[in-house]
Amino acid sequence: MNLLFSINDKFVTQLATVLLSIKLNTKQQEFNVYVLQKERLQRTAELEQICSRFNMHYHPVTVDDDLFSKAPVTDRYPTTIYYRLLAHELLPTNLHKVLYLDADVLCVNDLTSLYNIPLDDYLYASAIHTNLTNTTDVINKIRLQNFDADGYYNSGVLLMNLDNIRKKVQAKDIFEYIRSHMLLLPDQDVLNALYGRDIKSVPDQLYNFDTRKGTIYETISFGEWTTDWVLKNTVILHYCGHDKPWLADKNTGRYTALYKNYFQMTNRILNN
Repeated sequence: MNLLFSINDKFVTQLATVLLSIKLNTKQQEFNVYVLQKERLQRTAELEQICSRFNMHYHPVTVDDDLFSKAPVTDRYPTTIYYRLLAHELLPTNLHKVLYLDADVLCVNDLTSLYNIPLDDYLYASAIHTNLTNTTDVINKIRLQNFDADGYYNSGVLLMNLDNIRKKVQAKDIFEYIRSHMLLLPDQDVLNALYGRDIKSVPDQLYNFDTRKGTIYETISFGEWTTDWVLKNTVILHYCGHDKPWLADKNTGRYTALYKNYFQMTNRILNN
């Protein structure tokens, strides 16, 4: 199983927490952990330690700035926004599939079911965050002019078909789109605008559960997707928004205590 992350030194403990949750809840197999980084992480030794402890193979991928020599780069659009969009140009060419995860997720059931979803001719598999109305999706389709896409995909969990992506996704197209549009969430907007038609939709209640919206999930499922259901069935919890669960007294959601438990376990491992 090939896993992909993009972090700086501030998120090493969070990444280690994701890896711990994957290790504890996914059946035994070989894990390759690729980490996109602008320069070698100062906390590399800690990350190598955690991967070794979990029998995972750590592969640092230092980003070559030459790739972005023609990219529009500003304070609003730093080079880091391009990392996941151009991961196929940064990863080894013999890699055919990889699962990108944000560092603010938690794996609470076996990840294999997501990783093994057939991608066929699709470039990616991703989830559209469910809501009570389709207003947000309609606004995003108007804004990005991709009316035949299924909806607005969240790029925090992204299964990548690298062979197909290498054929279709071009850096120049991405740079030109960013240069000619004002974007709200640059990398996610580009993904949806240029490649939304080539994304396979997966259920967010299973693979990208927005932890802020537990009540909404229960409502739209007519009471089925309760906390107990989530803990039994959901694979990935995504702690979206600004109030992250590792911040003291900043998040009091129903899934915060679960994250803090994994986070504390991770800190104990790193400090031993």
